[in-house]
Amino acid sequence: MSSTDLETTVKEEAKDRDSYLDELPGEVEMSLFDHLDELRTRIFYALIAVFVGIILCFIVVKPIVQLLEIPAQGVKFLQLAPGEFFFVSIKVAGYSGILVASPFILYQIVQFVLPGLTRRERRLLAPVVFGSSILFFVGLGFAYIALIPAALNFFINYGGDVVEQSWSIDRYFEFVLLLMFSTGLAFQIPIVQLILGFLGIVSSSQMASGWRFVVLGAVILGAILTPSTDPLTQSLLAGAVLGLYFSGVGMVKLIGK
Repeated sequence: MSSTDLETTVKEEAKDRDSYLDELPGEVEMSLFDHLDELRTRIFYALIAVFVGIILCFIVVKPIVQLLEIPAQGVKFLQLAPGEFFFVSIKVAGYSGILVASPFILYQIVQFVLPGLTRRERRLLAPVVFGSSILFFVGLGFAYIALIPAALNFFINYGGDVVEQSWSIDRYFEFVLLLMFSTGLAFQIPIVQLILGFLGIVSSSQMASGWRFVVLGAVILGAILTPSTDPLTQSLLAGAVLGLYFSGVGMVKLIGK
Protein backbone atom coordinates (compact mmCIF):
# COMPACT_ATOMS: atom_id res chain seq x y z
CA MET A 1 0.00 0.00 0.00
CA SER A 2 1.40 3.36 -1.02
CA SER A 3 1.74 6.26 1.39
CA THR A 4 -1.12 8.05 -0.41
CA ASP A 5 -3.45 5.07 0.06
CA LEU A 6 -2.42 4.79 3.71
CA GLU A 7 -3.10 8.49 4.29
CA THR A 8 -6.52 8.16 2.62
CA THR A 9 -7.37 5.15 4.80
CA VAL A 10 -6.37 7.01 7.98
CA LYS A 11 -8.50 9.98 6.98
CA GLU A 12 -11.50 7.77 6.26
CA GLU A 13 -11.12 6.01 9.60
CA ALA A 14 -10.90 9.36 11.40
CA LYS A 15 -13.98 10.57 9.52
CA ASP A 16 -15.89 7.40 10.45
CA ARG A 17 -14.82 7.79 14.07
CA ASP A 18 -15.98 11.42 14.12
CA SER A 19 -19.30 10.42 12.54
CA TYR A 20 -19.73 7.71 15.16
CA LEU A 21 -19.00 10.11 18.02
CA ASP A 22 -21.42 12.70 16.60
CA GLU A 23 -24.31 10.23 16.47
CA LEU A 24 -27.21 10.23 18.92
CA PRO A 25 -27.30 6.67 20.34
CA GLY A 26 -30.82 5.32 20.65
CA GLU A 27 -32.29 8.45 19.07
CA VAL A 28 -36.06 8.63 19.60
CA GLU A 29 -38.37 11.13 17.95
CA MET A 30 -40.16 13.24 20.58
CA SER A 31 -42.63 16.05 20.05
CA LEU A 32 -42.53 19.35 21.92
CA PHE A 33 -45.33 18.16 24.20
CA ASP A 34 -43.39 14.96 24.95
CA HIS A 35 -40.37 17.04 25.95
CA LEU A 36 -42.51 19.28 28.15
CA ASP A 37 -44.13 16.25 29.77
CA GLU A 38 -40.71 14.71 30.41
CA LEU A 39 -39.48 18.01 31.88
CA ARG A 40 -42.53 18.24 34.13
CA THR A 41 -41.94 14.69 35.39
CA ARG A 42 -38.27 15.35 36.16
CA ILE A 43 -39.10 18.61 37.98
CA PHE A 44 -41.81 16.83 39.96
CA TYR A 45 -39.38 14.10 41.08
CA ALA A 46 -36.76 16.72 41.98
CA LEU A 47 -39.28 18.72 44.04
CA ILE A 48 -40.31 15.57 45.92
CA ALA A 49 -36.63 14.89 46.71
CA VAL A 50 -36.18 18.48 47.95
CA PHE A 51 -39.32 18.25 50.09
CA VAL A 52 -38.17 14.97 51.67
CA GLY A 53 -34.68 16.43 52.23
CA ILE A 54 -36.12 19.52 53.94
CA ILE A 55 -38.31 17.41 56.23
CA LEU A 56 -35.37 15.19 57.21
CA CYS A 57 -33.10 18.19 57.84
CA PHE A 58 -35.80 19.97 59.86
CA ILE A 59 -35.99 16.94 62.17
CA VAL A 60 -32.27 17.31 62.96
CA VAL A 61 -32.04 21.09 62.44
CA LYS A 62 -30.68 21.95 65.91
CA PRO A 63 -27.33 20.10 65.42
CA ILE A 64 -27.04 21.77 61.98
CA VAL A 65 -27.66 25.18 63.57
CA GLN A 66 -25.07 24.48 66.26
CA LEU A 67 -22.55 23.45 63.59
CA LEU A 68 -23.10 26.69 61.67
CA GLU A 69 -22.75 28.74 64.87
CA ILE A 70 -19.20 27.48 65.49
CA PRO A 71 -17.46 30.13 63.31
CA ALA A 72 -19.10 32.87 65.44
CA GLN A 73 -16.55 32.11 68.20
CA GLY A 74 -19.01 32.10 71.09
CA VAL A 75 -20.93 35.26 70.16
CA LYS A 76 -24.31 35.46 71.90
CA PHE A 77 -27.32 35.15 69.56
CA LEU A 78 -30.60 36.91 70.23
CA GLN A 79 -34.13 36.14 69.11
CA LEU A 80 -35.44 39.64 68.39
CA ALA A 81 -38.98 38.66 67.42
CA PRO A 82 -41.43 35.89 68.35
CA GLY A 83 -40.80 32.79 66.27
CA GLU A 84 -37.56 34.12 64.77
CA PHE A 85 -35.62 30.95 65.56
CA PHE A 86 -38.45 28.84 64.13
CA PHE A 87 -38.24 30.66 60.79
CA VAL A 88 -34.44 30.45 60.92
CA SER A 89 -34.81 26.69 61.41
CA ILE A 90 -37.02 26.49 58.32
CA LYS A 91 -34.46 28.50 56.32
CA VAL A 92 -31.55 26.30 57.47
CA ALA A 93 -33.56 23.14 56.76
CA GLY A 94 -34.43 24.49 53.32
CA TYR A 95 -30.82 25.09 52.31
CA SER A 96 -29.69 21.81 53.87
CA GLY A 97 -32.55 19.90 52.21
CA ILE A 98 -31.56 21.19 48.79
CA LEU A 99 -27.99 20.12 49.54
CA VAL A 100 -29.08 16.63 50.61
CA ALA A 101 -31.32 16.26 47.55
CA SER A 102 -28.72 17.62 45.11
CA PRO A 103 -27.43 14.18 43.93
CA PHE A 104 -30.97 13.14 43.01
CA ILE A 105 -31.62 16.53 41.36
CA LEU A 106 -28.46 16.10 39.28
CA TYR A 107 -29.60 12.61 38.31
CA GLN A 108 -32.92 13.99 37.05
CA ILE A 109 -31.13 16.69 35.04
CA VAL A 110 -28.83 14.09 33.48
CA GLN A 111 -31.75 11.83 32.58
CA PHE A 112 -33.52 14.74 30.89
CA VAL A 113 -30.58 15.96 28.76
CA LEU A 114 -29.01 12.55 28.04
CA PRO A 115 -31.19 11.58 25.03
CA GLY A 116 -30.19 14.77 23.23
CA LEU A 117 -26.43 14.29 23.64
CA THR A 118 -24.11 12.74 21.10
CA ARG A 119 -21.54 10.11 22.08
CA ARG A 120 -18.85 12.80 22.06
CA GLU A 121 -20.85 15.01 24.42
CA ARG A 122 -21.71 12.07 26.69
CA ARG A 123 -17.99 11.49 27.29
CA LEU A 124 -17.89 14.90 28.96
CA LEU A 125 -21.03 14.40 31.04
CA ALA A 126 -19.63 12.21 33.83
CA PRO A 127 -16.53 14.39 34.49
CA VAL A 128 -18.68 17.54 34.44
CA VAL A 129 -21.28 16.19 36.88
CA PHE A 130 -18.67 14.67 39.20
CA GLY A 131 -16.36 17.70 39.04
CA SER A 132 -19.23 20.15 39.56
CA SER A 133 -20.42 18.28 42.65
CA ILE A 134 -16.94 18.08 44.15
CA LEU A 135 -16.21 21.77 43.49
CA PHE A 136 -19.53 22.86 44.97
CA PHE A 137 -18.84 21.02 48.24
CA VAL A 138 -15.25 22.30 48.25
CA GLY A 139 -16.69 25.81 47.88
CA LEU A 140 -18.98 25.23 50.86
CA GLY A 141 -16.03 23.98 52.89
CA PHE A 142 -13.84 26.92 51.84
CA ALA A 143 -16.54 29.38 52.91
CA TYR A 144 -17.09 27.60 56.24
CA ILE A 145 -13.41 27.17 57.09
CA ALA A 146 -11.87 30.36 55.66
CA LEU A 147 -14.32 33.04 54.50
CA ILE A 148 -16.88 33.05 57.32
CA PRO A 149 -14.33 32.96 60.20
CA ALA A 150 -12.29 35.71 58.51
CA ALA A 151 -15.33 37.97 58.08
CA LEU A 152 -16.66 37.35 61.59
CA ASN A 153 -13.25 37.83 63.15
CA PHE A 154 -12.96 41.19 61.37
CA PHE A 155 -16.32 42.38 62.71
CA ILE A 156 -15.68 41.07 66.24
CA ASN A 157 -12.26 42.68 66.54
CA TYR A 158 -13.36 45.93 64.92
CA GLY A 159 -16.04 46.70 67.50
CA GLY A 160 -15.01 44.44 70.36
CA ASP A 161 -13.83 47.26 72.65
CA VAL A 162 -16.86 49.46 71.93
CA VAL A 163 -19.97 47.25 71.72
CA GLU A 164 -21.01 43.94 73.20
CA GLN A 165 -21.23 41.21 70.55
CA SER A 166 -24.89 40.10 70.53
CA TRP A 167 -26.23 39.30 67.07
CA SER A 168 -29.62 38.63 65.56
CA ILE A 169 -29.81 34.93 64.81
CA ASP A 170 -31.79 35.59 61.63
CA ARG A 171 -29.25 38.08 60.25
CA TYR A 172 -26.36 35.77 61.15
CA PHE A 173 -27.77 32.76 59.31
CA GLU A 174 -28.77 34.90 56.34
CA PHE A 175 -25.12 35.97 56.12
CA VAL A 176 -23.67 32.46 56.59
CA LEU A 177 -26.01 30.59 54.22
CA LEU A 178 -25.76 33.20 51.47
CA LEU A 179 -21.96 33.28 51.65
CA MET A 180 -21.65 29.48 51.62
CA PHE A 181 -23.95 28.89 48.67
CA SER A 182 -22.64 31.82 46.61
CA THR A 183 -19.09 30.52 47.15
CA GLY A 184 -20.19 27.02 46.08
CA LEU A 185 -21.60 28.51 42.86
CA ALA A 186 -18.45 30.58 42.28
CA PHE A 187 -16.41 27.36 42.45
CA GLN A 188 -18.18 26.16 39.27
CA ILE A 189 -15.97 28.43 37.14
CA PRO A 190 -13.55 25.67 35.98
CA ILE A 191 -16.51 23.50 34.92
CA VAL A 192 -17.91 26.30 32.76
CA GLN A 193 -14.46 26.81 31.22
CA LEU A 194 -14.11 23.08 30.53
CA ILE A 195 -17.46 22.97 28.73
CA LEU A 196 -16.66 26.08 26.66
CA GLY A 197 -13.24 24.67 25.75
CA PHE A 198 -14.59 21.21 24.89
CA LEU A 199 -17.23 22.71 22.60
CA GLY A 200 -14.58 24.86 20.90
CA ILE A 201 -16.22 28.14 21.87
CA VAL A 202 -13.18 29.55 23.70
CA SER A 203 -9.61 28.21 23.64
CA SER A 204 -7.18 28.07 26.57
CA SER A 205 -4.97 30.74 24.97
CA GLN A 206 -7.94 33.08 24.64
CA MET A 207 -8.85 32.49 28.28
CA ALA A 208 -5.28 33.21 29.40
CA SER A 209 -4.92 36.32 27.23
CA GLY A 210 -7.83 38.02 28.98
CA TRP A 211 -6.25 37.81 32.44
CA ARG A 212 -6.59 41.56 33.08
CA PHE A 213 -10.35 41.40 32.68
CA VAL A 214 -10.40 38.26 34.82
CA VAL A 215 -8.64 40.02 37.70
CA LEU A 216 -11.11 42.91 37.50
CA GLY A 217 -14.03 40.47 37.26
CA ALA A 218 -12.76 38.48 40.26
CA VAL A 219 -12.62 41.62 42.39
CA ILE A 220 -16.13 42.64 41.33
CA LEU A 221 -17.44 39.09 41.86
CA GLY A 222 -15.86 38.98 45.31
CA ALA A 223 -17.59 42.23 46.22
CA ILE A 224 -20.97 41.06 44.88
CA LEU A 225 -20.99 37.55 46.34
CA THR A 226 -19.66 38.55 49.76
CA PRO A 227 -22.52 39.69 52.01
CA SER A 228 -20.09 41.54 54.29
CA THR A 229 -18.18 44.66 53.30
CA ASP A 230 -14.81 43.81 54.85
CA PRO A 231 -11.88 43.78 52.40
CA LEU A 232 -10.34 40.57 53.83
CA THR A 233 -13.31 38.36 52.94
CA GLN A 234 -13.66 39.95 49.52
CA SER A 235 -9.94 39.47 48.86
CA LEU A 236 -10.07 35.80 49.91
CA LEU A 237 -13.00 35.09 47.61
CA ALA A 238 -11.45 37.07 44.74
CA GLY A 239 -8.20 35.15 45.18
CA ALA A 240 -10.06 31.84 45.16
CA VAL A 241 -11.91 32.85 41.98
CA LEU A 242 -8.61 33.73 40.28
CA GLY A 243 -7.06 30.43 41.33
CA LEU A 244 -10.07 28.53 40.01
CA TYR A 245 -10.04 30.42 36.72
CA PHE A 246 -6.39 29.74 35.96
CA SER A 247 -6.85 26.11 37.05
CA GLY A 248 -9.66 25.97 34.49
CA VAL A 249 -7.31 27.36 31.83
CA GLY A 250 -4.87 24.55 32.65
CA MET A 251 -7.62 21.93 32.41
CA VAL A 252 -8.76 23.22 29.02
CA LYS A 253 -5.15 23.13 27.81
CA LEU A 254 -4.77 19.54 29.01
CA ILE A 255 -7.67 18.39 26.81
CA GLY A 256 -5.94 19.93 23.81
CA LYS A 257 -8.15 22.97 23.43
